Amino acid sequence: MIKNLCILVFALAFLSCNPHEEPKANTGLPYFDLKGYFGNEIMRLKKAKPIVNKTVSINGVKENKSLHINDWDKELAIFIDADINKNSWKGSFKTNRKDDIITYTSDNKKIPVKKISVTEKSSKISRIEIIINQKNILFQSQDTLTYLPDQLYQIKKQQKIRFLSTKNYAVIASFNP
Repeated sequence: MIKNLCILVFALAFLSCNPHEEPKANTGLPYFDLKGYFGNEIMRLKKAKPIVNKTVSINGVKENKSLHINDWDKELAIFIDADINKNSWKGSFKTNRKDDIITYTSDNKKIPVKKISVTEKSSKISRIEIIINQKNILFQSQDTLTYLPDQLYQIKKQQKIRFLSTKNYAVIASFNP
């Protein structure tokens, strides 16, 4: 009898629980979906396995290699990190459309991404340019990221650390046809 009562109480308790429903993702993003775009590019490049001519430059000293990129996630992470669709950044960017170019700009000092320009031709992205500025008491940096699908990607960084000289970094990678 006690066993049946315990089973009944357990069954009632189990059935009375409301299943927790996960909140659904907001797919209506206010700005261009960099994270989604580069996620798709990464999958495409992993399958295509293109050969890339990559030049790395530090203060004008260059090194050039032709290679297969093994980790596209890591290679393009800086572009994904510039995504401006963060909840805390909603309404912080002005959107301007001129011909085939959509530009998102922010003058908010707390937001490092200052500008994203997306060029679209024939309903396809042909160019993305991102400008990131960071500044505090110890250092100041400016990054310019450029991506042209199946042509090249470029990362230019100028960094000034207090009491040290300015350093200029550049990565330019062009896709072999």
